[in-house]
Amino acid sequence: MSEALKAIQQRRSVRKFTGAPVPREKIVAALEAAMAAPSARNLRPWSFLVATERPKIVALCQAHPYAGFGVDAGAVILPFGSKGSHKWFDQDMAAATENLLIAVADLGLGATWCGMDDERQAAIRALVDLPEDQFVFALIPVGVPADVPAPRTQFEVSRVHWERFGNVGSRS
Repeated sequence: MSEALKAIQQRRSVRKFTGAPVPREKIVAALEAAMAAPSARNLRPWSFLVATERPKIVALCQAHPYAGFGVDAGAVILPFGSKGSHKWFDQDMAAATENLLIAVADLGLGATWCGMDDERQAAIRALVDLPEDQFVFALIPVGVPADVPAPRTQFEVSRVHWERFGNVGSRS
């Protein structure tokens, strides 16, 4: 199996952190991977806000109803951009976010993608002075994992259709 495939299978949602700081060079490396994502018409709508100060990490994680586990993370990364900037904003942001998560795992760190919607925007933006025209795409606690979930694949041959719908299973 290639190193890239191993890294993809190694990426798991991590919700328990040691509280140790995350080295800046690892955050930068993960952000480089995020920004290597494909982007429609190469518009690259993404920007990233990184919080590493403990009070800010706690406040951000407590402001999101499903991110409270992240208070012990060493950083929180907020991918954001102008949602109305182009038609494929969500797809471009998702590609960058997934690249970020794979890189984080490959660097020996853990993270979880906490989704964002319109309801959560105001509280998160206020904590980081983000203008209203910017949409926070995700809240991602990143840290040194307290537990490392085993790598896995969730491949199911029954979900693969060959040539037409209904022709499932392994292709002979």
